[in-house]
Amino acid sequence: MTSAAPARAQRLDPTFGGDWPLVLGFAALAIPTLVTLGEQTWSTEAGGHGPIVLATGAWLLWRQVPEFRSEAAPGAPWLTGAMLALALAAYVFGRAYDYITLEAGGVYGVGLAMLHAKFGLRLLLKNWFPFFYLAFAVPPPTSVLDALTSPLKHFVTMASTTTLSHFGLPVARQGVTIFVAQYQMLVEDACSGMNSLIGLTAISLFYIYLLRGSSLAYSLLLTCFIVPIAILANILRIMILILLTYFFGDAVAQGFLHFTAGVFLFATALALVFALDRVLFAIVGRRLRRAA
Repeated sequence: MTSAAPARAQRLDPTFGGDWPLVLGFAALAIPTLVTLGEQTWSTEAGGHGPIVLATGAWLLWRQVPEFRSEAAPGAPWLTGAMLALALAAYVFGRAYDYITLEAGGVYGVGLAMLHAKFGLRLLLKNWFPFFYLAFAVPPPTSVLDALTSPLKHFVTMASTTTLSHFGLPVARQGVTIFVAQYQMLVEDACSGMNSLIGLTAISLFYIYLLRGSSLAYSLLLTCFIVPIAILANILRIMILILLTYFFGDAVAQGFLHFTAGVFLFATALALVFALDRVLFAIVGRRLRRAA
């Protein structure tokens, strides 16, 4: 009489404890990229949200560990191989040519491939939001940002100067250059709205997911309102800097108060998103969640 192996021994071990060579290999890819992100992107206003997204995204995945343990199933080897090949190619190219978007995207893709191999596609799709959210830690291509930022810079410059000129302030503009009294200001990418838009969208989606769940329809609806809120916040920021320059001089406007104005208006925009969420959810949120 032969004894059958215990059922528990036949189950898939949904941890990476026995796959430490893979974990070390992933760390060898990820750690240099994190250092590069810290030096090039996360230390700037444009990418300041990156570490927050990475930490909170990892926490979201940690919350799903019990479900991953109970429902884990190996992913299709061919799909894992395809994901891994594409991700490694992007990583090598990005690392070789100092293209941080491809390098970080490659690390992100390798992580997804490892999770797919261990837990399967069904479980990853079921828990789609943490992976979508973590993608905000990958900096977008500079060419894309420049293309989107240029019209926004012109718009916020025009809106700021036109508004203040109606109140009798001696302000004019030429392109994205603002002339106020004897001073000259240049609207840079950080003031265009695109940088704060990315961070504001990421943090707002995190808030929606925790409070309202993973309704895709509701998330898209609120995201549509995030865009004008971010642009409005940056118009107000530029107006504040113009007023500071006019009344207190360029040194004051470009000093500590320049950064303070950005932080304050980002917090104000975030508060507006939270308030808007309460109104929208009271009107259409429950219906959208039932339809999702």
